[in-house]
Amino acid sequence: MTTLTAPAPRKLELKNFKADVAPDWCPGCGDFGVLNVLQKACAELEIQPHELLVVSGIGCSSNLPGFFRSYGVHSLHGRALAFATGAKLANHALTVIATGGDGDGYGIGLNHFIQAMRRNINLTYIVMNNEIYGLTTGQTSPTSEQGMTTKSTPNGNLEQMLNPLALALASGCGYVARGFSGDPKHLLKLYMDAIQYPGFALVDVFSPCVTFNKQNTYHWFRDRVYRLEDNGHDAGSFHGAMERAMEWGGKIPIGLFFRNPNPRPSLDKLDPALQDGPLVGKPSGLSAEQRRELVAEFM
Repeated sequence: MTTLTAPAPRKLELKNFKADVAPDWCPGCGDFGVLNVLQKACAELEIQPHELLVVSGIGCSSNLPGFFRSYGVHSLHGRALAFATGAKLANHALTVIATGGDGDGYGIGLNHFIQAMRRNINLTYIVMNNEIYGLTTGQTSPTSEQGMTTKSTPNGNLEQMLNPLALALASGCGYVARGFSGDPKHLLKLYMDAIQYPGFALVDVFSPCVTFNKQNTYHWFRDRVYRLEDNGHDAGSFHGAMERAMEWGGKIPIGLFFRNPNPRPSLDKLDPALQDGPLVGKPSGLSAEQRRELVAEFM
């Protein structure tokens, strides 16, 4: 008698997460590195594409789900985290990754950013921070430096730049990191750790806009960034993380700023309605006719 055994599942590769549509960003855009490293991270973690959802808002960076083979949603301006929250709570078995830019996430979407961290939604948020509005051709964003000359500030930006890492720490984010798309090996480790973190995880990524931001270039960042882990930083110290988050100027830290040594439960772990499995797997209580009528109403 011959016993048949199921073949071992094939190891996932970066190509398994490449969509049929090729990225159409400007040549040299930092977002290419963000995308490639994210595809590699998902392959290394062996996340099946059908068990992964990538959600974005609006902006150059928010086109990313269209270049990524998984479930994906290109949602509304500033609303990526609102949509990702609903998707995660409807099916908390999914791995959910939200992506976007500094204008989308730290401007119009700032309140959703704070609330998602406060609620501790179990998802990863990757922000491609180029310190400019790229899609609308070069206006100041919330993270543009004071004094920066742009289309909207020809005499220099009068406003103080937003500090997303300090804000994340103050809002209760349990995993706070910053990477640089020009250092993909370092960024890969941050992505993998963030995706595996049991709660809201932020990875702010310096992703140079080569077309509209002529100040914060690859060269500018390479002259300034240094790795926190090479300087004895304690990622378990909240106060140490806040101190490093405030650094800006001649030296700018990248790496893991803070990982809560005693992570609080994510919202899906606390909600009694989610303890028996994902909501999408539960019976709706509707007849086939009622379902057809509901679908027809939204068509």
